[in-house]
Amino acid sequence: MKKAIYPGTFDPVTYGHLDIIKRAVRLFDHVIVSVAESAAKNPLFTAEERVVMIREVCEIDNVSVDRFKGLLVDYATEQNAVALIRGLRAVSDFEYEFQMALVNRKLSEELSTVFLMPHEQYTHLNSSIVREVASFGGDVSPYVPPQIVQYLKEKFSE
Repeated sequence: MKKAIYPGTFDPVTYGHLDIIKRAVRLFDHVIVSVAESAAKNPLFTAEERVVMIREVCEIDNVSVDRFKGLLVDYATEQNAVALIRGLRAVSDFEYEFQMALVNRKLSEELSTVFLMPHEQYTHLNSSIVREVASFGGDVSPYVPPQIVQYLKEKFSE
């Protein structure tokens, strides 16, 4: 079974993320969406909240949701993954993602990085923009599923 990891912060998960997941499941037998437990990014939602949200909106048979700490290549090895999935929205994403792919290849020769482009309607979209719009009470429903809209409203009303 060919297994891939789609790592990310997913703070919150967007339609762009879900589009990448749907593309990845066409290429791999199983995709693990893995929430990074990185305090450095100062996430709005806890790792556990992000896992719950992804599970709620991503009901695809060959997709599971997990979280990880530490080196991604170590986690991928533990999961017997053959590839890492990375989304590329624009040329601006490429330089960072290319550098990370090279470092990951150096750390684990057996692990490949697969770059997937979302549908063009999502290329301008990222979680930071969604959080900012939501923080000011703006409508984020074109960017995230209804359940995520509700989670954002609750978080910003605290």
